[in-house]
Amino acid sequence: MTNVTVIGSQWGDEGKGKIVDWLSSRADTVVRFQGGHNAGHTLVIDGTEYKLSLLPSGIVRKGKMSVIGNGVVVDPNALLDEIERVAKKGVEISPENLKLADNAHLILPVHQAVDKAFEAARGKSSIGTTGRGIGPTYEDKVARRGIRVCDLRDKDLLKEKVERLMVHHNALLKGLGAEEITPESVMEGLNKISDKILSFACPVWKILDEAKTKGQRILFEGAQGFMLDVDHGTYPFVTSSNTVAAQAATGAGVGPKTAGYVLGITKAYTTRVGSGPFPTGFWRSREIPRRFGFCTGLPFP
Repeated sequence: MTNVTVIGSQWGDEGKGKIVDWLSSRADTVVRFQGGHNAGHTLVIDGTEYKLSLLPSGIVRKGKMSVIGNGVVVDPNALLDEIERVAKKGVEISPENLKLADNAHLILPVHQAVDKAFEAARGKSSIGTTGRGIGPTYEDKVARRGIRVCDLRDKDLLKEKVERLMVHHNALLKGLGAEEITPESVMEGLNKISDKILSFACPVWKILDEAKTKGQRILFEGAQGFMLDVDHGTYPFVTSSNTVAAQAATGAGVGPKTAGYVLGITKAYTTRVGSGPFPTGFWRSREIPRRFGFCTGLPFP
């Protein structure tokens, strides 16, 4: 099997990072396809620890292509900070080995403000979000008012979109008793980082299609676990994206067969972070792998 998709079969924190790191050493391209910087992997290579949230695990290995797919919502400042932090540990990161989908949606400071304001308003009924603006960004994406990476190329159009976006969000912030944010401050922040972000931007679906045509090995790296899937998880105490293997295709712009071998990672004990129900037992251990078609054994021999 050429390609492998690794996902968590519980609520995340199953130790996917170790498996993904082992597989990334054998892959040609490593792809993030969903989520944001609310989850990630910790890798230890030759005694050096790397904490990755947005960057795919392949970034720490030479000669690997790392791809952030369109299914990921990207905080541009968090991405640049992570690049700088990892680069200080001797990892070479450039547009040659890191590709960012130009149709990925951007997390803006207003998304974080709205996220925190809603959680505060829910009180004891809070969902337990990280407050990093991931949910509101996915909401804007579905509502067709989101700001995408490619929008940074046209300043005039970007300004129009930001102004339209802020009409919506400032109404929410005002209603929640939070401080409003001006479109000008949002534009100022985006203008400062747009050139750096755009240097990594490209149509990643094309790169992945070419890799598939050449027979290269592609590793799709999932975040969180399937019981946090927005459709199949313990709704509403879930994340804002689909975490199941099928999202690898949609979140990277490839055909469904490209996902290849699906490897669901499970740990012997169960934990979850945040709020929500916590079912355990026989159903989890037997029914979930059967229902979602997880494979056993190890790919990439």
